[in-house]
Amino acid sequence: AALPSLLACLAVLLLGRARPGDACSCSPIHPQQAFCNADVVIRAKAISAKEVDSGNDIYGNPIKRIQYEIKQIKMFKGPDKDIEFIYTAPSTAVCGRLLDTGGKKEYLIAGKSEGNGKMHITLCDLVSTWDSLSPTQKKSLNQRYQMGCECKISRCLSIPCFVSSSDECLWTDWAMEKTNVDGRQAKHYACIKRSDGSCAWYRGMAPPKQEFLDIEDP
Repeated sequence: AALPSLLACLAVLLLGRARPGDACSCSPIHPQQAFCNADVVIRAKAISAKEVDSGNDIYGNPIKRIQYEIKQIKMFKGPDKDIEFIYTAPSTAVCGRLLDTGGKKEYLIAGKSEGNGKMHITLCDLVSTWDSLSPTQKKSLNQRYQMGCECKISRCLSIPCFVSSSDECLWTDWAMEKTNVDGRQAKHYACIKRSDGSCAWYRGMAPPKQEFLDIEDP
């Protein structure tokens, strides 16, 4: 469900400017999905921002983007080269993601690589302040999320809902906590592939055992 929304965002981005009625909407996505979908996942601070030209649209009009100069603190996923610049559209109406500059606020940022120390983010990508993440989320960035990238996390909109295959984990935060998608499963669980090829939710601060039956607590 996230892919059509992302494609819609990109379609608006290609126009290079917002028109009356344009808007950017994103489907909820579990942070593990955002991690697995991203080319680059980093912890970083935004140092400065400026508007830059990025070619022309199909009508010959200049495309503007915001260029953030960043200080990378840690890379969880991505190329060998540190990320120096992050690009995004100039407003949220065209899927731009605004960051506080000045180097005081730390972010977890997931997005697409543009090569040569550059990446691109949209409003649909995972961008969270580091302090807002749970201890389990921070721990999962190092290995656990990657262990479940072959699994499928399906959003449950209303109870009851059921898995359709053994490699699927049901994400019920939306159904159980109504409009809160940053709920218990998002903050404390990861969907891990087990030794028999099936997938299941895992909770715990320690690395998962090679085989586990179900959810484990710290």
